[in-house]
Amino acid sequence: MNPAQPKYSPPYAKSLTAYLAARLPCAPGRKTFSTAPAILGRQSKILIFSEGELILMCNLVRLFKAACALSLILMCGAADSRPADKEYDIVIYGGTSGGAAAAIQASRMGKSVLLIEPGKHIGGLTSGALGATDIGNKKAIGGISREFYQRVKQHYLKPESWKQQKAESYRGRRNTGTEDTMWTFEPHVAEQIYHDMLKEAKVPVVFEERLNLKSGVTKKEGRIVAITMESGLVVRGKMFIDTTYEGDLMAVAGVSYHVGREANSVYKETLNGVQFGQRHHQFRVPVDPYMTPGDPKSGLLPGIHAGSAGEQGAGDNRVQAYNFRMCMTDVPENQIPWPKPAGYDPLRYELLLRYIQGGVWDALGSISPMPNRKTDTNNNGGFSTDNIGMNYDYPDGDYATRDRIFQEHVTYQQGMMWFLANDSRVPEKIRKDVSRWGLCKDEFPETGGWSHQMYIREARRLVAGYVMTQHNCQGREVANDPVGLAAYTMDSHNTQRFVHEGRALNEGDVQVGGFSPYPISYRSLVPKQAECTNLFVPVCLSASHISYGSIRMEPVFMVLGQSAATAAAHAIDEKVAVQQIDYKKLQARLLADKQVLEWTGPVRGSGRSVKSMAGTVLDDTQAKLTGDWGTSASATGYVGHQYLHDGNEEKGKKQATFSWKVKEPGQYEVIVTYSTNPNRATNVPVTIVDAEGKHTVRVNQRKKAPSGDMKSLGTYRFEKEGSLTISTEGTDGYVIVDAVQILSLKDKKHYKDGQ
Repeated sequence: MNPAQPKYSPPYAKSLTAYLAARLPCAPGRKTFSTAPAILGRQSKILIFSEGELILMCNLVRLFKAACALSLILMCGAADSRPADKEYDIVIYGGTSGGAAAAIQASRMGKSVLLIEPGKHIGGLTSGALGATDIGNKKAIGGISREFYQRVKQHYLKPESWKQQKAESYRGRRNTGTEDTMWTFEPHVAEQIYHDMLKEAKVPVVFEERLNLKSGVTKKEGRIVAITMESGLVVRGKMFIDTTYEGDLMAVAGVSYHVGREANSVYKETLNGVQFGQRHHQFRVPVDPYMTPGDPKSGLLPGIHAGSAGEQGAGDNRVQAYNFRMCMTDVPENQIPWPKPAGYDPLRYELLLRYIQGGVWDALGSISPMPNRKTDTNNNGGFSTDNIGMNYDYPDGDYATRDRIFQEHVTYQQGMMWFLANDSRVPEKIRKDVSRWGLCKDEFPETGGWSHQMYIREARRLVAGYVMTQHNCQGREVANDPVGLAAYTMDSHNTQRFVHEGRALNEGDVQVGGFSPYPISYRSLVPKQAECTNLFVPVCLSASHISYGSIRMEPVFMVLGQSAATAAAHAIDEKVAVQQIDYKKLQARLLADKQVLEWTGPVRGSGRSVKSMAGTVLDDTQAKLTGDWGTSASATGYVGHQYLHDGNEEKGKKQATFSWKVKEPGQYEVIVTYSTNPNRATNVPVTIVDAEGKHTVRVNQRKKAPSGDMKSLGTYRFEKEGSLTISTEGTDGYVIVDAVQILSLKDKKHYKDGQ
């Protein structure tokens, strides 16, 4: 078992299991391991066992745990018979926030329910240090999810909840004084609220039972009839809900899923696949990637790969980076100093050191204040807590593979904090800044103040009959069977770090918003009927990589978990496959339970519709690009759902070319669109190729055209085809690429105000 994530038995099943579990690695055969200073909060010796000793001790642990599993069940609610003795109406695998919400709702629906959690804790990331809730729009959250945040507010209204600061001194930017909810909180508070809610609902919970990944699902005629744990425990049920971050039950059940990024061409998206040119969480100054600066033959620094980064928009099997959200404190009496992890190697942070020496210090630029002088600290900048490129094998990995990746992430992130606080090469000001923080004594006590939950931003994703895509996020497609709303920015963290022209670069970060809350389809929660008829997947739901980046927020997982449990109860009552339930009845119950299924607030519209414009209109998605262009929707006045920008970098190396054919020879007006801003270039070269040759026009993108954001470039004669190229050569600001309109002079009398 993972030395950074020790497994424990229920409180009343301690002794041998608890003793060995806190000291042994998960997989037999690992001959050397550390008892993890990060976990114990102190320096520890390396313990060395023979392989035979490890196998013997691990087998003793498993045998003892199996016996306990058959005779003991840790209840959050009332006592129940042993899981193997009955068939449950609804079996939920995964004690994440979504799993807790699903279990509570199943009980409220009057169904017998069992919640199985492979680890020791309830709440997933919500109780695992992600206290700065990612919401998008609070009004889009209803049902049990909102109940949770209302309980957070009630907790912090009690004076005794404030131990390290006064309530009036706390200012969490996600909260307002007039709300009945609170969206920032301490990890232990979140977990206690989940336990309270489960206990009130009388939900039985089994901890530390992991699904057998090889043969853990028994199916009959397309239905799951039972699932089997590694311990041998068999649990039978009528309906099953997979609420793990990994999608393990879904995968073992044999339903279709995807890992990695789809190509843009698969769902006709623009933000999927490989994404160059995005400016967020990128190196802001050139940083040499080689062991010996300037010498490619010396090899690459750790964390940088030597292969191809891929082509813009192409699909791959890379997965966005994982990290740990850190709950830090600046209260000395509640601090644990940064631990130096076993296996610490300062070379792992040489790239970060060079970045700092280049004048940039932003690795801890995302510190959100939590109550009692604590934080939720996330990744920020070009080199930070995201362990980029080190998780590709995690989604489909066995438990030993995942344990290895988990431990590598612990070592990487703890090592980074130790490095920043202690390495003499780090500027003293930074060392002092980092050292004023520490882990919290009163959070995660079993693991030395370090979160037990790695931030698995994305793993497997179901491929169902309905796939949520970028088009749903941006309103081009609207699901007609909503079971909840999503509202967050399309957010992908970086997926790889590579070398480009002698400098280290990150790739994969996308942050595009500007849209209103949108409905999530019921069909995206259930597999294709031919694959399984009694399974729900509300966490690893059916969504493309980039749309999942918008949906994958903890409040939404609770919303979808509740909706899945409601639908499961309906499927039982109606005696039908989950794909065949009466949606109108489901909708009525969801609304009765205060779920939000339709957005009635202010609509954040996209740009001007291409279909509303006369003539031939080519949007930026149809341009042939040279170089790495970023996408944005932050400035208004654009066409479609985004525009491109050059990042005001690599001038002369980027261009965008639009090509078109005309129905008949003649004179045509050529118009370009762009959103104006003071940071735009005043001298953008635009070259039009017509029947008479090339013509270059300079466009001032800081200045609005007479018709707003549409600039006429003049009239040109086209016989069969034409083209227009926007270049960045010699420009003095950001260059914008949006749309091109070609308007026949015959039709110009119908053209008004740029339409």
